[in-house]
Amino acid sequence: MAWTDPDCPVARATDVVGDRWSLLIVRDAMDGARSFTDFQQRTGIARNILTDRLRKLAAHGLIAQVDAPYGKRRVYELTEAGKDLFPVIVTLRQWGERHAYSEGEPHSVLVDDHGEIVPPVVPLATDGRPLTSTTTTVHRGT
Repeated sequence: MAWTDPDCPVARATDVVGDRWSLLIVRDAMDGARSFTDFQQRTGIARNILTDRLRKLAAHGLIAQVDAPYGKRRVYELTEAGKDLFPVIVTLRQWGERHAYSEGEPHSVLVDDHGEIVPPVVPLATDGRPLTSTTTTVHRGT
C-alpha cells in the first residue's frame, strides 16, 4: 500500500479507517453486528461499498471472518487491532455529542455495564495531567 504520509501515524491510520463507512462498520461490530446483512441494514451502505470496506478492514487486520456458531455461513468479528479502536470511536462519539447536535437535540448515549454515561475521554500525561494540543509536541522520526 502507498501511504499518504509514511512518517505520520495519523495519516497511516486514516488511510486504513479514515473513511465514513469503515468507522461505521467498526462501530457496528463493537455494537454486535456480525453478518454482512447486519452491517448493510445498520448502515444503509451499498453492497459493493460494504464488500470493499470489509475486505480492506480484513486486509489490515481489523476484522476477521470466522465460522458462525450455527449454520455454514461465516461472520465477521473484530480482531484485537479492531478492538483497539474503541477509544477512537468513543472520542468521536463524544466530539459528535458536543459539536454535531444542537442544544437539547436527542441522540443516542453510550453507557457502561452499570448504566452510567461514559465519562469524557481525555488523554493524560504520566503524572495524570490532562493533555491537549497545546501541551504536546510531535517529534519527527529520523
